[in-house]
Amino acid sequence: MSEAETTTENTAPEQQLGVQRIYVKDVSFETPNSPELFAGSWEPAINVELNSNAARLGEDVYEVVLTVTATCKAGDKTAYLVEVHQAGIFTISGFDEAQLGGIIGSYCPNILFPYAREVITDLVTKGSFPQLVLAPINFDALYAQHLAQQQGGDAQPAPVH
Repeated sequence: MSEAETTTENTAPEQQLGVQRIYVKDVSFETPNSPELFAGSWEPAINVELNSNAARLGEDVYEVVLTVTATCKAGDKTAYLVEVHQAGIFTISGFDEAQLGGIIGSYCPNILFPYAREVITDLVTKGSFPQLVLAPINFDALYAQHLAQQQGGDAQPAPVH
């Protein structure tokens, strides 16, 4: 065996991770109870929901979409509902399946979140509401929780009817 053959056989594929594009895929802002809501007292209750999805666009190219939905209620009335689908196209190569899952499920949403947070802040402010700045999110912990739920769900037998 020649030296070139030995080097080629023992070399793992080069790992690459790149951001091709970041963009807003969809956005929605609703204020169903304005302007009446502006006259009352302001004691908001805010609920934030997160979701992410990924699609393979080509060899080593993935679109990851982070959906952030913030609902603000004042009493029993909805003050506003804002939803942002922040997307990115990523080139990801040379990683095994477990690593790829972590990159798509944690790393990419972590990159997208600040952009989604900025869009939400701007929309809420333009809707004449007090500024909403979402706290940072630990996507590593959320992804680990997701994996634990999947493993727990897979370990349980299906109910017999």
